[in-house]
Amino acid sequence: MYRILIVDDEKIERTGIKFLLGQLDESFEIYEAVNGKEAVKWLRSNSVDILMTDVKMPFMDGLELLEQVYKLYPNMMKVIISGYGEFSYAQKAMQYGVEEYILKPVDPAEFGVSMNKLIKSLDEKRVEETTKELRITFFKEYVLNAILNGTEIAELEKMTEGYYPLEFLQHYCRMMLIELNGKFFGGTETSHNPEFLLDLGKKVDYLNLSTQQSVLFFKEESDDWKRIANEICDSIQKKCKGTLKCYVAISSGISDPSQIIERYQEVELLMENRFYSLDSSIYMAENEATCVAEVCLDDDTLMRQMKQDVRTKDVVSLREHFERLLSNYSQNQKFSHIYVKFMFTNLLKMLCEAIPEKTEKEMNEDVDKLYRALDIVAICEIIEKNMKQFEDYVQKDAGNIRREVEVVKRYIYAHYDEELSVELLAEQVYLAPSYLSTIFRKETGQNLSKFIKSYRMEKARELLENTHEKIVQISEKVGYPNVSYFCQNFREYFGISPQKYRDKGEMYEENSGLD
Repeated sequence: MYRILIVDDEKIERTGIKFLLGQLDESFEIYEAVNGKEAVKWLRSNSVDILMTDVKMPFMDGLELLEQVYKLYPNMMKVIISGYGEFSYAQKAMQYGVEEYILKPVDPAEFGVSMNKLIKSLDEKRVEETTKELRITFFKEYVLNAILNGTEIAELEKMTEGYYPLEFLQHYCRMMLIELNGKFFGGTETSHNPEFLLDLGKKVDYLNLSTQQSVLFFKEESDDWKRIANEICDSIQKKCKGTLKCYVAISSGISDPSQIIERYQEVELLMENRFYSLDSSIYMAENEATCVAEVCLDDDTLMRQMKQDVRTKDVVSLREHFERLLSNYSQNQKFSHIYVKFMFTNLLKMLCEAIPEKTEKEMNEDVDKLYRALDIVAICEIIEKNMKQFEDYVQKDAGNIRREVEVVKRYIYAHYDEELSVELLAEQVYLAPSYLSTIFRKETGQNLSKFIKSYRMEKARELLENTHEKIVQISEKVGYPNVSYFCQNFREYFGISPQKYRDKGEMYEENSGLD
């Protein structure tokens, strides 16, 4: 549907034009103005696809209107419908980009030919703009996906030189990671992309990481990010009728594109809270951070994280969270000594209970020493001793973790063509989903969703190279029932569509055969 503004001081003329437009095989939104002055005022806050104007009108004639409109909307289609047939009018009108000059009284057949010509031109422009927008969207997705997977921006600039500039990265000021406990983003007919969740227009770009995760890249700052996050959650709840739980992690501000990967690591860290605090769904750094190591988490959150680290035997994460807890107290003198000792006693008991050979007598002796400590250095020495004992125990028990991860990997290799979820994989090794996610990342360096995607993409590549099966068949064979979603993931992973990848391979074989 196209929007048209008819400008004529005579109502009967406007009515006649509206009648003729109604005879065409096209739907229009039609607006009216009685003179050029009124039309310019309306157009300052509105736009149309086609402007149709008379020449002789009071206050501001058609040529003055065209001159004003040309400055506002140089690409708007413009038509003069006038009883003034002198060549001078037509000649001057062409300076302002007028496409058609129709004389009054209007001949219906001539009018139809002129309008169909304009509509055809508008249709072609719309297709061209849509194609261009799709190309830019795919390019953005490729670049953002590459950055989140560790590709340096300098390397991307070399790779994409001559295609599209990377200036769009300069506009991002903050990120949000959205995660659900079921399929929602892409891949199914009932899925909903983030642009349908909020009326944000061009203020946000998004990247679907999987059917359960999406990242939003905001281009405008807000004074209430938690409100926006809550609106996202509420909108998702309505879309899925309350069947899914939504979690949102909000990054610190982004002042330079080089910070995007750190902000992504930051929201991943914040998202870990979904395993510790199920009564909450919004997670945000307390203070603005210049790097991911500076994300400030409150004491309760850190204690929950350390409890999870002990349970999952993640000694690296445990040390990191301990350092953050220690930093909180070192930088803030408002806490009493009793409170600090109470917090570290809880951590000490947590460690002692996780070390099988640690006796209750030994634990009580350490607790007593901690409460008699004169400074935080002495407290840290006691914690450090028990941390080392815990690490030694974990090192001895590492074989069990490796076995569980290997079982999960073998299951993925055998069932990559089926629907896979953390919950399903956790059932195979009788572990909690959160525990499996943690030990899998610790053991492989990848989270489960990225590992599954990588394996499926490599299998798809093999099928493209070694078979003549259709793309839709390959999509199903590697676990993507929706071929569009498969193509999107393939393009993000390899930087090229499945069909073009196959064509390049066939072209190479043909050229090799000529040698």
